[in-house]
Amino acid sequence: MALLETKNLGITFGGLKAVGEFEISIDKNELVGLIGPNGAGKTTIFNLLTGVYLPTEGDILLNGESIIGLKPYQIVKKGLTRTFQNIRLFKELTVLDNVKIAFHHKMQYGVANAILRFPGTRFWKEEKEIDEKARKLLAVFKMEGTANQLAKNLPYGEQRKLEIARGLAAEPKLLLLDEPAAGMNPQETKELMETIHFIRKNFDVSILLIEHDMHLVMGICERIVVIDYGMIIAKGLPDEIKANKKVIGAYLGN
Repeated sequence: MALLETKNLGITFGGLKAVGEFEISIDKNELVGLIGPNGAGKTTIFNLLTGVYLPTEGDILLNGESIIGLKPYQIVKKGLTRTFQNIRLFKELTVLDNVKIAFHHKMQYGVANAILRFPGTRFWKEEKEIDEKARKLLAVFKMEGTANQLAKNLPYGEQRKLEIARGLAAEPKLLLLDEPAAGMNPQETKELMETIHFIRKNFDVSILLIEHDMHLVMGICERIVVIDYGMIIAKGLPDEIKANKKVIGAYLGN
């Protein structure tokens, strides 16, 4: 059984079909690229998968269970998280607190414990546990030295890494990366590739990647799905996609 499977997925806005007949299957521990020209519908697909948009047709199965109609936070609890094309960190909070926030959907203490905070209660035990987990995750990304810095003060590439770390903190089965290399210089992009390779080796997670940097996509993705005008025009291995005439035409306007 596939980890993620979509069936005839589509959405229409005011009579305009933004995505149609989108079908993809992602297995456990797989890294799949989703590419296409600007405006092709890639981020719309991410918004459908994460519950931001409700599809007008089709189905989305996560571990064989339909997630249509679930709220974004409910989908996170099911094991699907994402990053964003435009960085959405809590910039006035510390690096550590940005990661800790992602753990809170798993906390068991109630409102009373959170308000009263009596010594020895579940609140303090669980807060200590997420603090330790967050620091370990920052260490994985070699960011433990920035734990107490405000997120807004990090260099751009480090902010991107922090957003990925926060996505992993939710302990997903599937992580959606929306243009993680956007705005990065070549050195930062190289470090990002190394980070994704590290995630593949050390985390039990599948990845669906949107990216315009073709060097990055072709260098790390096992399979690639290409869309144009909201429709799939090609699927295949990186070398197959490079040589596909429909793909070349979509990007070059032929």
